[in-house]
Amino acid sequence: MALLAPSDPTSTPGTAPGRRLKVLFVCSSGGHLSQLLQLRPWWEQHDRRWVTFDLPDARSKLTGEVLIPAHHPTTRNLRNLVRNVPLARRVLREYRPDVVVSDGAGVAVPFFVLARADHIPTVYLEVYDRIDSRTLTGRLCRPFTTRFLVQWPEQQALYRGSELIGPLY
Repeated sequence: MALLAPSDPTSTPGTAPGRRLKVLFVCSSGGHLSQLLQLRPWWEQHDRRWVTFDLPDARSKLTGEVLIPAHHPTTRNLRNLVRNVPLARRVLREYRPDVVVSDGAGVAVPFFVLARADHIPTVYLEVYDRIDSRTLTGRLCRPFTTRFLVQWPEQQALYRGSELIGPLY
């Protein structure tokens, strides 16, 4: 059974159409957050929380949303990766999302690993601007991802079993 219906890259199996989901978005601030905000027509009809960096751009873009601050920077920063593991454990246990959605970067890794261990579906969206090579976070999250979505045909060739949804921008 597919996690998401082909026409809706964010639906989950066994849920009635129109059912309000609990969605946990996990991403870096900046461009990663901006890409997930493009899914607004879908996510605004669901209960959601955002795990990202407590920085001015994230606070501004997420006004009125629940923002859970993650430790940063995470790009190739093992210390903050480890510090985000207890955060992921706590957030997943307390919020109990129906699905975890991310487009990177490093902050996603502990959330995807622990979500997989808890049988929580995960959806990873490869970033818009990486067409000719795989991202580090995409490579790390891929084994723990229920659905792996890409925005360009060239990306689909890089990730076996990925699904092409087209560009969000």
